[in-house]
Amino acid sequence: MRRIAILNQKGGVGKTATAVNLSAALAECGRRVCVLDLDPQAHATTHLGIEPDGSTPSMYDVLVNSKPLAEVRKKVADNLWVAGSDINLAAAEVELAGVVGREVILRDMLLQEEGAFDFVVMDCAPSLGVLTLNALAAANEVFIPLQPHFLALHGMGKLFETTALVAKRINPALKVTGIVLCLFESSTKLAQEVVSDLQAYLDRSRGTTAPWASARIFATKVRRNIKLAECPSFGQSIFGYAPKSHGAEDYAALAREVLGAAPVVLSARVERDDRGQVKVLSEQNEQSDTAPAPSAGAASSATNR
Repeated sequence: MRRIAILNQKGGVGKTATAVNLSAALAECGRRVCVLDLDPQAHATTHLGIEPDGSTPSMYDVLVNSKPLAEVRKKVADNLWVAGSDINLAAAEVELAGVVGREVILRDMLLQEEGAFDFVVMDCAPSLGVLTLNALAAANEVFIPLQPHFLALHGMGKLFETTALVAKRINPALKVTGIVLCLFESSTKLAQEVVSDLQAYLDRSRGTTAPWASARIFATKVRRNIKLAECPSFGQSIFGYAPKSHGAEDYAALAREVLGAAPVVLSARVERDDRGQVKVLSEQNEQSDTAPAPSAGAASSATNR
């Protein structure tokens, strides 16, 4: 069972969208997936059509009252379950403050679920408190959604420090295995520069004992797409709301990559610099089994699909 924490302490980078839609895409591929909403804002819960009104059992009950996950999770689609959150989860930080072993409560609860799912995907809060520590202690992989801006890149250092600390003291198996580029605009020079800088940083870590030493930037980029912004208000994943949109194509391609399929480059836009060297400006990867990604010239219209 792969246990994946979706983590970034910066808001607005596509963290919940990635947790929900990647999970839905994996479920579409026939994998049994459970989403754990560890954010008191309950965005993943709302995104999947469950009202976080505090009247039904939630992750608060799992962490504070030791309620089994089997009694909390709800099936929301074929092969897809969610253990929801609500505002009560905000109190867990305080209520667990004096509990011995509070960082490993979720890990121990997931041991009871071993083999029940192919994937457990944890949507973490945009903070590094007890809830996020529980996710990191329970996970064996970390995916970091990243908007290709320099300020977002600057915050990666803190994330890496946190994973290194958790790996050293609580969970030696923890690894940062993937970085998902979200809200991506291939036509901008800034996006390409951020990707280049990030890849150079990861390359310098190869062969070390750092938890991110084997991390990769997923070849599939999640393009900026209005449908991804709209679907949470309808309580649906992108596959229920707009299955033919670019957002659905991108997350389907990302799921295949997570499952081990390599994306196929269909086209690339390049230029030569002053020294005659070729530089790749953008690539268009295979986004679905039936529909190719739009060409670079169609990027301006892609966000409306």
